[in-house]
Amino acid sequence: MEPVISLRNAYIYQREQLVLSSVNFTIHQGEFVFLIGRTGSGKSSVLKTLYADLWLEKGTGIVAGYDLHTIKRAQVPYLRRNIGIVFQDFQLLSDRNIEKNLVFYLRAMGWEDKNEMRNRIEEALKLVNLQNILTKMPHQLSGGEQQRVGIARALLNHPQILLADEPTGNLDPEMSVEILKLFKDINEKSKTAVLMATHNFELIERFPSRTLYCDKGYITDLSDGL
Repeated sequence: MEPVISLRNAYIYQREQLVLSSVNFTIHQGEFVFLIGRTGSGKSSVLKTLYADLWLEKGTGIVAGYDLHTIKRAQVPYLRRNIGIVFQDFQLLSDRNIEKNLVFYLRAMGWEDKNEMRNRIEEALKLVNLQNILTKMPHQLSGGEQQRVGIARALLNHPQILLADEPTGNLDPEMSVEILKLFKDINEKSKTAVLMATHNFELIERFPSRTLYCDKGYITDLSDGL
């Protein structure tokens, strides 16, 4: 089976600055992988490269069948239709309710049929245990609820992989555990691969899984040799 993500001798840049050198890792369908490291170590730059917000200038990178080094700007939206992205700051549109937030996302992904959109929204919200909030505005939800909506949004288009950038960064410890349990549950039930960037080492100790470590300009797979 082809991997969902494959980086080979990849060099990650942020503007002109080299952030990570000679990056090599592969993630297959159904895997759950942590990407850890201190703030500023390059975790977000890796994720941005994987969804083509940063261009892969050197090396080989394949994500959901797309070549990151040769991808054209017009192809990027199609790459992202295969990826679910979860942000630290939720990024819900504050001027519309939850249903309209999710419809807006689906339309951007190319969905058109209203009934299909409504059904998929209901399915995704059920996956994150958030029924009956369609008419609520984002500010009426707690931080944990907003992040669960963000996860539901990322799942709407049946992605091959979820990329989560510090998804518990704005949450208290108890809610952080609940969100991580939710990611684990989604991963196990749907076999959607997950790559979660975090610097919350307590969560990693509590929910051990394969771990990639960003440090001093390189990524090490801590599972190697175990």
